[in-house]
This record gives sequence, structure tokens and C-alpha cells, in this order.
Amino acid sequence: MATESFEDIADTFEFLDDWEDRYRHVIELGKAMPPLDEAFRVPATKVDGCASQVWIMPQINGSGPQAQFDFQGESDAMIVRGLIAILHALYSGLTVEEVLRVDAGGALARLGLNDHLSAQRSNGLRAMVERIRKLAGETAAA
Repeated sequence: MATESFEDIADTFEFLDDWEDRYRHVIELGKAMPPLDEAFRVPATKVDGCASQVWIMPQINGSGPQAQFDFQGESDAMIVRGLIAILHALYSGLTVEEVLRVDAGGALARLGLNDHLSAQRSNGLRAMVERIRKLAGETAAA
């Protein structure tokens, strides 16, 4: 289950043969994201397990399993901002129930990120996915 936005990113990655071009595209995705207000860059929204500073601010409309999931994110590293943008494309607009069913590992593997990110970046990406799943799970259980 992938959103149209994520499919667009996957299509672009297929088109771009060179990993330098793909990295540039990831950075451009991050630059296109609106910045997270400083007021939300607090310990409660900070993602642990990332080498860079990362904040994820949930924006959930409704309650229970059918609540609509969205989030804003921010990082002090441009490549990580791009990874946040990719996760936003993967999850934004889904219900929290759907978020919990997303195979993030499989979706991100389609982009080849596993083979081209450092171990620290891969761990940070997993930490962001875990944080998103935790937020969705808490809402689905409410």
C-alpha cells in the first residue's frame, strides 16, 4: 500500500540511474518541505536513535483506527530532511490503521536506500519509522 506521492518518488528513482542524482533528489525533496516551527522542536517531538537532530510532530485528525495521519518533520541534516520527506510521502493521508499496515522496509527497499545509506542513517531512518508507527498505534488504540 503506497500513496500516490510515494509512487511518484519511486518512479523518479527508477528514472535516475546514478546515485548522486538520487541523493540530490532526496535533498531537493527535503528543501521543498515546509520548516517545522521552532516551538515544536522540543524533547517530546525529538526522535531518539538518529545521529542528526530529528523532530516529528504528529498531526492526527480524529481518533481511533480511522483517524487521518499526517506529520511535520525537521532535521539539521539536509539528507535526513529528504528522508523525512520520503516518509511523509509514504504515510501522509493514511488512516492510523493503514499506517500500521505499511511495510516501510519493503517500500524503502524499492528505492534502494538500504544499500546506499550509512549504518547511522539507516538506524535513524528505522527510528523515524518506529516513531511514526508508535504515534499511529497510540491513536489507533484510543
